Amino acid sequence: MTPDLDVHPAAFPYSPPPDLVDPGVIVDHDWRAFSAVERMKDHWARPGWADGHRAYYWMLTFPEAVDLITQARHCQDELAHLGMDPVPADGLHVTMVRIGSTDTVSESTVRLLAGLAEQLPQESFRITAHPLAGSRGAVRYTLTPWAPLVGLHATLSSIGQRAGVPGGSPTLAFRPHLGVQYSNRECSAAPVVESVARLRTLAPVALDIASVELVELRRTAGPPAYRWRVVRSIPLRPAPARSIRQD
Repeated sequence: MTPDLDVHPAAFPYSPPPDLVDPGVIVDHDWRAFSAVERMKDHWARPGWADGHRAYYWMLTFPEAVDLITQARHCQDELAHLGMDPVPADGLHVTMVRIGSTDTVSESTVRLLAGLAEQLPQESFRITAHPLAGSRGAVRYTLTPWAPLVGLHATLSSIGQRAGVPGGSPTLAFRPHLGVQYSNRECSAAPVVESVARLRTLAPVALDIASVELVELRRTAGPPAYRWRVVRSIPLRPAPARSIRQD
């Protein structure tokens, strides 16, 4: 069963879509929320991320997703006039769950967490990245369906509680997305929304999720970007083959 999402003031969109499976509903909901944004904010002006800060996260990464990387680069080229910070080709990711800073989570706890994750019955799944929408601080792909991503978030949060890590936002506030570029200043959102709208006719990209990565994340400067070291890659169980009915 997919956990329920709820309205959360720190989430974007602050309310979840009414259906976590239907692509049309999710894409429309994401776009409506983004097109209503009036001001972009500086994504990098985030409390708790001083120079040198490092933290453990669960993430989905896409180092071999050639179609995604190629399309993301095309989108970045088309949006270059906006002056945002592009996500590097090897930096495309979906943030799942914050575990805690390296100052508060010991290496032995990380090993415990990874061991618990290896015992999970989580199955692999496929999602689709739809060009293109955004938030107050970024331009990003809309992901569908949300249901397996929300389920994975809840599962990872649960084992984090068992391992006693600080954790991050609750599942009810989770809004799956895949960033393409980050806003680096406060400005009017209208030119951003207008430019992004021109890319919404691009074909969606399918992504097979076969593992989840426990990473040590850091933020670099000049130009700013998120970088990480994979501590442990946890394979998801193969999904059962679907039988083909023949009438």
